[in-house]
Order: sequence, then C-alpha cells, then structure tokens
Amino acid sequence: MQKNVEVTATQTIYNFEAGKVNLKLTFTSPLLMDDLNLLSRPVSYITYSVKANDGKKHAVKVLLGASSNIAVYNPAQEVTAEKYTTDKLSILKTGTTEQPVLQKGADDMRIDWGYFYVAAPKVFGAEQFITPLASAIDHFRKGSSLSTASKGYSLSLNTVIPFGTVGNLEVERFIELGYDEIYAVQYFKSNLRPWWNNSGKETMENQLAIAAREYQSVMNKCSAFDKEVYSDAVKSGGHEYAHLTALAYRQSIAAHTLVQSSKHELLWLSKENNSGGFINTVDVTYPSAPLYLIYNPELLKGMLNGIFYFSESGQYPHPWAAHDLGTYPLANGQTYGEPMPVEESGNMIILTAAITKVQHDASYAKKHWKTLTTWVNYLVQEGFDPKTQLCTDDFAGHLARNANLSVKAIVAIASYAQMAEELGETETAKEYRAIAEGMVPKWIELTDAGDHYALTFDDKNTWSQKYNLIWDKVLGLNLFPQKVYDTEIKYYLTKQNKFGIPLDSRKAYTKNDWILWTATLAPTSQEFEALVKPVYRHAVETESRVPLNDFYDSNTGIRENFKARSVVGGFYMKLLSDKLQMNN
Repeated sequence: MQKNVEVTATQTIYNFEAGKVNLKLTFTSPLLMDDLNLLSRPVSYITYSVKANDGKKHAVKVLLGASSNIAVYNPAQEVTAEKYTTDKLSILKTGTTEQPVLQKGADDMRIDWGYFYVAAPKVFGAEQFITPLASAIDHFRKGSSLSTASKGYSLSLNTVIPFGTVGNLEVERFIELGYDEIYAVQYFKSNLRPWWNNSGKETMENQLAIAAREYQSVMNKCSAFDKEVYSDAVKSGGHEYAHLTALAYRQSIAAHTLVQSSKHELLWLSKENNSGGFINTVDVTYPSAPLYLIYNPELLKGMLNGIFYFSESGQYPHPWAAHDLGTYPLANGQTYGEPMPVEESGNMIILTAAITKVQHDASYAKKHWKTLTTWVNYLVQEGFDPKTQLCTDDFAGHLARNANLSVKAIVAIASYAQMAEELGETETAKEYRAIAEGMVPKWIELTDAGDHYALTFDDKNTWSQKYNLIWDKVLGLNLFPQKVYDTEIKYYLTKQNKFGIPLDSRKAYTKNDWILWTATLAPTSQEFEALVKPVYRHAVETESRVPLNDFYDSNTGIRENFKARSVVGGFYMKLLSDKLQMNN
C-alpha cells in the first residue's frame, strides 16, 4: 500500500507498506547542470530501502521487471535481449533487432535504436534473467531465475535483489537503468554521438561502472541540490511555487539532448514534445530559458548556437530568426510550415541579452553581433505593429496588431541597446534605446482600455496576459511605467478561473508557463501567490494524468494538448528575477 510520495528536483520518493515490511522506493535522475559529464551520463538509479515495521525479522527479496518496450517505437517490433557480467556488475541489455539509427523523425514516437540496460552491483548478489512480460511475476513467486527468452516481443528484464533477513535497521540496495543511443541526433547531415561519448571510444559498461562507483557521492549531491532549489523557491514564491519548480525540473531537462557539433560547439537541443516534434524550436527555448539561466547559461547558449549557425552559414537566408532546426532527431533545417519573424527574432535577441546579463560578459553577443543586428533592424521595421502572423501561442491562430508580440519587439530592441552598451558601442546603444523608448507611449495609447491593456491595438474590448513584459523587469530595462504592471495585475486577478487566468479574452484555455511569468510581474508577494495558487491546484488536481501539462482549460483543468514539454523550465522565472535583483 502506498503511504505517500515526494517529488524533488532530481528524485521521486515513494513510501509503501508491504505487509510487515516498509519499502522506500527512490527514483533518481542526477541531472545536475554544473557537471556536464554527469548531466549527460545516460544512467538513472532506483534505490530500494527496506525495514520491518513490526519489530520482528523478515526475509525480503525485491523484483524489478523492466520492459524491453522502453527500447522500441511500438511493441510489435522484435527485440533481442542478453545477460552478461563485467568485473563488478551484472547486466541485462535489450534493443530492437532492426536498429534503425536516426531513421525516423516525428512527434509522438519512441526511440527504436540503441540499447536499454539494467545493471546491479555483483556485491548485492542479484539474480538476473529474461522472460516474456506475462511470466515474470510467476518466475519470481516460484523462486526461478532461469531465462526463458532471448528474442521476441515485450520481454521482461528481471532483477531479483535478496536483502536477506531484515529487522528494524533499514537496508538499502540500488539498481541502475541506462540507455545508449549510439547516435543522438543528426545535425546538418552530420550524425552526432551523445556528449558522454564524444570520443566514440567510451562504452556503456564503463558509464554504468562509474555510476555505480559514484553512487553515494551522486546521491549526496542530488539531495543537497534538491534542498537548495526548494529552499530558494520557497523564499522567492512560497511553498506552492516551490512545489511547481520541483515538478518542472527533470521534465524540462529530459526534453533535451546534449551533443557537440563538428565545430566543437555545445548543442543542447530540445524536442518539442507532443506539439509537433520539432528540434530546437526557438519559441520553446524562450519559455524554458529561466531554468538554464540560473543553473548553467552555457546550456542556453547550446539552445541558441544552432539557430545562429543556421543563419550565419547562409542556409537560412531571411532577415529574421528561424523557428526550428527540423523534426527530432534530424536537425537539418526548419520543418515547421511558416516563419514567426517577430516572435523568434525577439526571442533570440532577448535571450542573448539575458546570457550577457547573467554572465556579466558580452562576448557571446559580440560573436553573433552581425546576426543580432540584422534581426533587430527587422524588428525596428516590423515589430511594433506586427502584421498578421503567428506568435508562440500558435494554437490561437494568426493575429495582427498583437500587443503582447509588440512588447516582445520593444523589449528586444532595448535588449540590443543594453548589449551594445556592454560592448562599448555607445552611439548604437543610444540609437536603439531611443527607438524602444519612443515606442512605449505609442503602445500605451493604442492598448489603453481604462482598467487594462488590450489584446490588439484595434480592439479595446479585449485583453491578454502581457507575459513578454517580464524581461523589462528582469533585465532592468525600465521601459514601461509601473502603472502598466499594476493595472494589468489588478485586472488579471479579476479574471482568475479555478485553474488559472486564461491566456486572453478569446477562450478559456491557458498556459501555466506564461501564468508564472505574468505572476512574476506582481508588485507584492500576496498577488504573486494568488496568481500561482490555481496553477498549483491544476498540477495536483487535474484529471489529465500525463506528464506535467502546460496547455489546458482554466475552468476544467482538462488538457487541451501538449505534455512532457520543456517549457515548464519557465516556472523558474520568479527565481531568476530574484537572483538577478540580488546580484545587481
């Protein structure tokens, strides 16, 4: 019987009562961004901690049955499986017989190349064997550890750990799960290995051995990091906010792969999960950025590098930034149907400015200055009063004169000026700062609807979340008067539904990443927490049982679409804002 569950940044911890024995089950993915070798090591841990709850002693064994379906696109694909040992590990391995490396690219699709591993330290005396899924439990009950399959469909990789006789003292054992993709992505026709095997000479067995050897130190690091994240988030936004940041952490990171290009550039490439399957989508990078700006800005550079390369190599010949680099895992050029010129150019400029601000170093901006200048000049011409086009909320359809998109252009122009100042380009900084400042009163005039600011310049009977304004605060641009923020926040609080503020006046659906950006604009902690509370409620009460969903109906909590997306890294915006204000 499950007693409780706790979710931290790097761990999920379940407590069960199994008759007269208590079982604590801990799933750990050591995704610590300050150590790229650890971050990219394709090994997670499952820890079993058992003790008696009746004061007596009991013989305990635990079975882990891991399905070979983890290594297939669909269960109709044939797999092979084998059992073998290394110096210190007992290992099970499975993968498709077909091995179509990097042959498929789509959204709702599982990897069907490479190999899935289950490993246990020999010192634990674990018994490993392979069976069809349906017979794994029977084998365990009968005490049989004979393998009955090595090829087939939906096999079970079984590991039995004997704990011996267990009393009041807790006994702990762990199992490792690993995955070797062989090649992770194709990047402009070049197949790239995962970061941990940049040399092409590393083996999965060695990665598993290192992970086993470092188990205790890694677990200690994870626990310390989890406490730090939660404590910082509580200080920033309260306990409900802190819970949301813990929920978002692994999901955002897991939607990326870490590789190195042939030009030795770090690439941290996202998959746009359950909303198109595109690789390195700029308007997915944009909302997820706060998480990476806090814990390792080099990873955010790794999200921008490919987009800069696409333009600078001449392969994307437009005066605005591309939307994506392809369909995962093939990053050979944009596959989304149309550009989002104001959206993506604004995103790229703002995020480069954020990197500059966080690192107190403009060298990344300097490296790409010519491209940034091309994009900012496009925004000067077309950004203030955008023509009919899509923005990141593309599910809402095309929209002309979008006030929130206009904010993005204004903020991006001022961000460019801020970077120019850092680079010592004083005249350029003055010129673009003046352009941005000149747009603000016009924006206020066109959107002012009395008690709020409109969705579009031509309809005062509309409203929208102006989440793009947050960078004016976070980057210290000081473009918009405080009255704009106070008016909007006060108005949003009148528009709250059970599970959050709608995205705008058109429909009841919302995006929780944008709500948390909008909430960060709130002038008081009470208003911030009031805007966050319905998002927390959604996370714990929604009937949609999928990995944290970011797009849902604000009345019912039922998902509209999307799941398991990296954009929830945007939940860290309040934390980022507070950290930057502390450092200024």
